Amino acid sequence: MQIRTPAVAGMFYPKTQQELKSTIKNCFLHDFGPGKLYPTSSSEKIFGVICPHAGYMYSGPVAANSYYAISALKPDLVIIVGPNHWGIGCNVATMKEGIWQTPLGDIEVDADAALEIHKVSKMVELDFFSHTKDHSLEVQLPMLQEIYSHKFKILPVILMDQSLNSARKIGMAMASISKNKKTVIIGSSDFTHYEENEFAHRQDKSLIEPILQMDVDKFYRILQENQVSACGYGAIASTMIACRELGARKGTLVKYATSGDVTGEKSSVVGYASIVFS
Repeated sequence: MQIRTPAVAGMFYPKTQQELKSTIKNCFLHDFGPGKLYPTSSSEKIFGVICPHAGYMYSGPVAANSYYAISALKPDLVIIVGPNHWGIGCNVATMKEGIWQTPLGDIEVDADAALEIHKVSKMVELDFFSHTKDHSLEVQLPMLQEIYSHKFKILPVILMDQSLNSARKIGMAMASISKNKKTVIIGSSDFTHYEENEFAHRQDKSLIEPILQMDVDKFYRILQENQVSACGYGAIASTMIACRELGARKGTLVKYATSGDVTGEKSSVVGYASIVFS
């Protein structure tokens, strides 16, 4: 069985178990986090979330809002879809089997789900190499391990092709396999990159609006018209499509903040949003 070792432990998040657990706890209690520890007492049916993937010191508190929202769920499968920043491997890739290691332990890839999604859409290839360097999926795992005490498996999906056509096919394929087991979907993306803080807020507000409306065509139109530099736009769109197909009727913005809001350095920031589909 192939083992996917951590690529960004010690950079995007702490590499020791004790420090990582402490950091995650602080993200939940942070002013930009939910302000309390999991699990939530809410019984709302949540199909998926949008979650950032920067270093925990920047985006961890915003990400914690998404994880708090799903912390009472007990999924058997967590599908995590994100952008391929390195541009290596396949256009769209999952992996057939394997273990993802983090400082908090191992998580098993759902081999049956991987084969099934490949069968549903041949666009989703089975390729381990595509996953070896990127952080967009990896940084989600310690948060999942911390909020869930039960055993769950993951289906990692990494995207080089983030076109609307691709997002439609991937979204429908994710929905198809989600109907067979208790599943939650995580779309991994940051929003505006390296712009002044107020400009980033305006840009991201314009792009978040169609996400909350679950309007994928409008989302891509605004993405292009406003030239919003959201890195995981295909992951957002495919998550939106999958959740809508599974029965979600709305998106809710739980928290938005930039790295500048968190750190105080506002001349060049990255935007982060926690959005829940229910």
